[in-house]
Amino acid sequence: MITFVFFLFQVTHLIISLFVDKILVYQGFFAYPETLKTFGLPKFIYSLANFDGVYYLKIAKDGYYQFEQAFFPLYPLLIKLVTFLTKNYLISGLLISNLCFLFGLFLFKKYLKKINQESAWVLTFLLLFPTSFFFITVYTESLFFVFLVLFFYFFSQKKYFLAAIFGFFASLTRINGALLTLPFLILIYKKMKDKKISLTLFLYPLITVLGLTFYMVYLLKTTGDPLLFLNSQKVFGANRSTNIIFLPQVYFRYLKIFFTASFNFQYLVAFLEFFIFNLVFLVLILDLIWVLKKKNQNLLPLNLFSVANLILPTLTGTFSSITRYSLLSLSFFLFLSRIKSKAIKIILSIIFSTLHLILFGFYLQGYFIG
Repeated sequence: MITFVFFLFQVTHLIISLFVDKILVYQGFFAYPETLKTFGLPKFIYSLANFDGVYYLKIAKDGYYQFEQAFFPLYPLLIKLVTFLTKNYLISGLLISNLCFLFGLFLFKKYLKKINQESAWVLTFLLLFPTSFFFITVYTESLFFVFLVLFFYFFSQKKYFLAAIFGFFASLTRINGALLTLPFLILIYKKMKDKKISLTLFLYPLITVLGLTFYMVYLLKTTGDPLLFLNSQKVFGANRSTNIIFLPQVYFRYLKIFFTASFNFQYLVAFLEFFIFNLVFLVLILDLIWVLKKKNQNLLPLNLFSVANLILPTLTGTFSSITRYSLLSLSFFLFLSRIKSKAIKIILSIIFSTLHLILFGFYLQGYFIG
């Protein structure tokens, strides 16, 4: 069933890729768009590496250049390794992303069964979410998704060392991976409260954050700045701050945009970012209330990670790309699946899928949407 759904997902996006040129004018407003043509593949394929995808391919091919350290190393390293077989960096990136996504769906279904959650609607909402097409592009979403699901699968089985290992790989893929220390901190607190603490437990969060630590040591040795992955963010035009900005200030900034900015495509993107953040944030809070009310210890770590995963990017002072980052706050999809009204689920599915198809078309044509 998963294989068929994945095939249908691919075919739908392929059809859009083949016909979007006839509907939308190509903009291609991102760095190094001409680089994608050098891989010798048609536009409907190389457009799957727009925006950040170009950087991952450049890093895989030539190593880090100035400010590209904003992109974590595991994904481009895997692309480089796979290219020894494929002889094409773009094919390698797409191969890794798509295989990871397919594998991740199988794992996610298995994890949902393990925690006694019905999987059909969870997977439906995940696949139809407005930006889930990033799972099949040259982005880190699918790779991180696999490590995330593996972490929580083994954590739910109390195989904490294996969970920590996959947390390590997650934090070598994206900074959000370091947030996987949260489940271990909750576990340590609970064990201390029950006076059943073991010193071994303190090793697991350290292993989890070791991927980020290794990258910071590498940056210190090669650039002199262990936080260059953060300090270089402002170069990429999303108005990110290197200082911590709290949510009220971010809200103020977006309200100012809505009342003063010109009505154009960027205005609509800002509105979408604002809407998606608030929708996901509200649902995650409701999910947390539900989890605490039901005293479901299995779901609390996933919920707290999901909340932290959503909040972390906003600390840079913007909701930019939150449409994509929220995709991995998996508790959001679990909560939606528990809605009792089938009519509401169908309405949400229609809204999600409509936005999904529209945003995918814009992404292919070089419009920034996440």
